[in-house]
Amino acid sequence: MDKNTVLCFGEILYRLQAKDEYFFNDDQSVVYSYPGGSEANVAVALASLSIPTTYVSVAPDHSLTKEILNTLNHKNVDTSKFIFGGERLGSYILQSANGLTSGEVIYDRKYSSFSTLKAEDIDWDELFTDCSWFHWTALTPALNEELAQLMLTALKIAQEKKITISVDLNYRSRLWQYGKQPLDIMPTLVSYCDVIMGNIWAEHKMLGTSIHEQLVRNTSCSEYFDYSSLVAQEIFEKYPKCKHIANTFRFMDNPKHNLFYGTYHSPAENKISTILETNDLIDRIGSGDALWEV
Repeated sequence: MDKNTVLCFGEILYRLQAKDEYFFNDDQSVVYSYPGGSEANVAVALASLSIPTTYVSVAPDHSLTKEILNTLNHKNVDTSKFIFGGERLGSYILQSANGLTSGEVIYDRKYSSFSTLKAEDIDWDELFTDCSWFHWTALTPALNEELAQLMLTALKIAQEKKITISVDLNYRSRLWQYGKQPLDIMPTLVSYCDVIMGNIWAEHKMLGTSIHEQLVRNTSCSEYFDYSSLVAQEIFEKYPKCKHIANTFRFMDNPKHNLFYGTYHSPAENKISTILETNDLIDRIGSGDALWEV
């Protein structure tokens, strides 16, 4: 393991996705299957850029897990610290080929190996050996209160070891089902982070930053950029450890359309990316699991 390794931590998953409009039909081969998981996607993307990357999760010691790990290894992601345990590999199902857009997502993550993980199950000194950057996402504390406490332990130790910490504020309303809201959990965890990634809506939901109803599909990119800069300043004031914020903006007018751009903010500057638009999509979920195809 390289001494300047990025460590990505989160649940490994597999995705089942309908080939056509419906999940079940007369065709006996009705679904595609893919390895997935936000943190694993980040690990694959970083490794494709020749950045030394380690991915850590928990999954059963069986052939499907090993096949996923082989795929990660083939993408130059180090999985030597992966933890084998438990009996269930988490999954999620898209009920149609365009399931994310229409909201037809079913999560099957309860009682998975990762969801039953406790802070005391991990040797944190060993986990963070040779790690210079720790990446996690809001999906982990969304699963249950024990994982929220595990993340707090991880972040405290990473900070003590002077490791750079980044978070992706992935918000999935269907995951926060254990009696806590993001605002009950996320502000404390995010206070340990040097880099915050997400969008202005997730930041509002999880960090309590401002949002306005007049921000809609037809709002201009320049207006969104100005508002993103305003929200970034709120975050810098609330979370003084944070020095970098990245926001994404993605809009779609139909299943084949995508308009995308990003903004970057530091206490000293604000920048916006090139605006990209396409009407020819291969996979709507392309900003995530498709990175495995890099």
